Amino acid sequence: MARKRLQPLLLAEDSSYEEAVPKPFLKWAGGKRQVLDALHPRLLPIQGAYHEPFLGGGAVFLSLGEVSGGAYLSDTNSRLVRSWIAVRDQTEALIEVLAWHLGKHSEDHFLAQRERDIDEASDVELAGWMIYLNKAGFNGLYRVNRKGRFNVPWGRVERPGVLQPGRLRATSRALQGVDIRCQDFAQACEAVRPGDTVYFDPPYIPDRAHGFTSYTADKFRHADQERLAALALELKLRGVKVVLSNHEDPTIEQLYPPPFCIDRVLVPRHVNRDAAKRGGVTEVIIW
Repeated sequence: MARKRLQPLLLAEDSSYEEAVPKPFLKWAGGKRQVLDALHPRLLPIQGAYHEPFLGGGAVFLSLGEVSGGAYLSDTNSRLVRSWIAVRDQTEALIEVLAWHLGKHSEDHFLAQRERDIDEASDVELAGWMIYLNKAGFNGLYRVNRKGRFNVPWGRVERPGVLQPGRLRATSRALQGVDIRCQDFAQACEAVRPGDTVYFDPPYIPDRAHGFTSYTADKFRHADQERLAALALELKLRGVKVVLSNHEDPTIEQLYPPPFCIDRVLVPRHVNRDAAKRGGVTEVIIW
């Protein structure tokens, strides 16, 4: 893709997005920014390494500050992982790609990008594609069909918050030295040691998630929830601090009997297609 060098006028117009602290660069359904006050008392202090195998938007990790024992972040969504790696390692090049998208922004550009076969592109091109579509698509969603094709419609946003150089640079600084990989949660936990902290935020169960298990072509099913619960107990018995989030549902809560504790928290959600049905949902924090 041919691009001009970074356009100063675009950066000047978006100076309001300059931020000195790291924050999620993607809007991710089920993101945890709204429940950080409830999660922090369960997670902190972190004395060993920190592991987050369902990275998503990364709000929890980015809220923790420096983790002295090291941090290990992972997800099975390869596009997501590659985008995080691009933010960590190639921030300035990514800012240029985002400036190009913002300069081209229109419904035609959005639809053309949505049809791109992006997986063979570089990490920087892929990250720019993913951030642009996430910000310019309907309601800030990332969703794919069974073939892995992005299928969120045009969002009719005149000027999406695509170009946020300060946020990207701050997030890049927070990611220096952090291990980021594309792998299953069980594989990610092979590196966990006694005294470490693990935070699990798996996709919601399909019948209560309003379709938002579709972050990858392969959905997260109840058998995976059972596998996760068994791993969580194994880690806990090995002396690992384990904290999980999930939707309030009896089938989930049954998987975590004592010694696990379950707290409930009301979380605002804004991703339902019907605006009248957006509102609070109850989630559980399992620890």
